[in-house]
Amino acid sequence: MTAQRNRSQQRIVKLLYDVNRPLSAQEIYVELRQRETPLGLATVYRALESLKLEGAVQVRTLSTGESIYESIDRDQHYLTCLNCGASLPVKDCPVHQLQEKLETSYNFQVFYHNLEFFGLCENCQATHHI
Repeated sequence: MTAQRNRSQQRIVKLLYDVNRPLSAQEIYVELRQRETPLGLATVYRALESLKLEGAVQVRTLSTGESIYESIDRDQHYLTCLNCGASLPVKDCPVHQLQEKLETSYNFQVFYHNLEFFGLCENCQATHHI
């Protein structure tokens, strides 16, 4: 399901694909300005919302409450520290078969999935004497 994207949306999708890492809306705004393809911050937020509903970008909410966006082409999952906020990528995705089963069983079109585990990283464990 690829809807007709406007120029703002196209710029954001290309940026997220090019940088190959999650960015907040503010970081997208700054990156676009640095690349001399500026968009207003409100336009960035509107475009991200439309892209999310289209399934063209994936969003993840950090423990701080901030949303970060990634290219839909990435299938990245994380171990996230509740103390320092560090997110460590997990190499393997164990849920692809489950996703396919759910799509079939519930006749539901899945755009993407998030798998995130929360706890304390090695440094914060040492600091908190666990």
